Amino acid sequence: MFTSKGGETVYMIYKALTYGLSPFINLHIRWRRFRGLEHPLRWPERLGQPFLPRPHGSLIWFHAVSLGEGMCVIPVIKRCVEQRPDVTVLMTTTTASAFEVLKPLLPSNVIYQEFVTNYLEKHRAITTCQFAPVDTPVAVNAFLQYWKPCALVLVENELWPNLVLGASANGVMLALINARMSIKSFNNWSRPVVRLLASLMLSKFSLILPLSNIQAIHFQLLQAPPFIIKFSGDLKLGTEELVDMRNMEDLKENIAGRCVWMASSIHRGEEEVMLGVHRALKQKHPNILTIIVPRHPHFGREIAFNLQKKGVNVALRSDGDSLTSETSIYIVDTLGELRQFYRLTPIVVIGGSFMPGFTGHNVSEAAAAGCAVLTGQYVGHFSNMVTAMQRLNPLSIMQVRGGLELEENLDKLLSSPEILEERRLAAKRAFHGLSNGVVENVWTLLQRHIFRNKSLQL
Repeated sequence: MFTSKGGETVYMIYKALTYGLSPFINLHIRWRRFRGLEHPLRWPERLGQPFLPRPHGSLIWFHAVSLGEGMCVIPVIKRCVEQRPDVTVLMTTTTASAFEVLKPLLPSNVIYQEFVTNYLEKHRAITTCQFAPVDTPVAVNAFLQYWKPCALVLVENELWPNLVLGASANGVMLALINARMSIKSFNNWSRPVVRLLASLMLSKFSLILPLSNIQAIHFQLLQAPPFIIKFSGDLKLGTEELVDMRNMEDLKENIAGRCVWMASSIHRGEEEVMLGVHRALKQKHPNILTIIVPRHPHFGREIAFNLQKKGVNVALRSDGDSLTSETSIYIVDTLGELRQFYRLTPIVVIGGSFMPGFTGHNVSEAAAAGCAVLTGQYVGHFSNMVTAMQRLNPLSIMQVRGGLELEENLDKLLSSPEILEERRLAAKRAFHGLSNGVVENVWTLLQRHIFRNKSLQL
């Protein structure tokens, strides 16, 4: 039996530790900025120092750590802006890369420092984007006292004690959407003393929307109140299909008539698998073009350098290299263009899934674009999405066990337009079957359980 008092005792210890470590955490943030891992100008936001002025009125805070979580919550934010023009929406991220990609995808009434004064004179409903504070008492308290949010919507797995308990102490309504917890995280939170803290945090939420039944069980075993756990579907299936393709016209022309496939979100070690498959396929399809999108853009230059040393004709997108008929490998080492390339490429292999210990990546964006989708066996928490799509249509997602099986399946798709079209249609239909109504479900539950707060009622 876990008591609130025991959790509060553990929290006071955690709070004291993070307070004492604050100077070192602050130095760490400055070191990350020096290494280019934090925003060069707005890094003080990570320490709770605001960069943007707070508009008047009620404010709803959405927080997503990185790009994947941020992308999936944007449709909900857009719905919030449409339905609640009386409030300000604040979105925070943790990573600099997510910040740069997400800014232009937010609703058109996003404000930035350079024109915030004029904007505030003309608009009431506003979406503000900035960085989230690190989980130290000083940073979190400074953030909360400045922004004074009425509600906080966390995405996926953001259980930070100072953040959650500090927000609750300030009367902020709490929701956790697309909630998930890896086996490793669950085991960590299940440890005897830490479990008291997890129980205390989860008791402060008014709504938890888990990704699956298994995830719901994880939260219940950590003493989340059963009545706050609801189901809405996976927000990563709620991705929007409207994509600006104007910057892709030249590429479209250059790849017309070629055998094209793409390996996306490739992690270190997987490039050898993909390049081996490329070499084998080139023997059967001389005009093949392999597009490689590394998970971390800086890794792309390393891949290109190694290929060029071997005499391979490779083009690097960040350098603006032209894509010619002689180019056999095109490396996309840029941020924010993956959805455009999904709509340019008929076949996509989703990386982060071909080596033990990997946990896969979102397959729904490629399926939404109408790609034939392949992935490895190690898909982690995305196994729910993969299984659900395969259940709707067994042809929608193809899981392979390694390079040889990947090569065989790609060869079939490249050799048979009929099989390729069948796979593409299956993926798109499965996506639509699962994504229908997800954003609406999430919004309805947020309205019912979070935005009933008097300060947010119309």
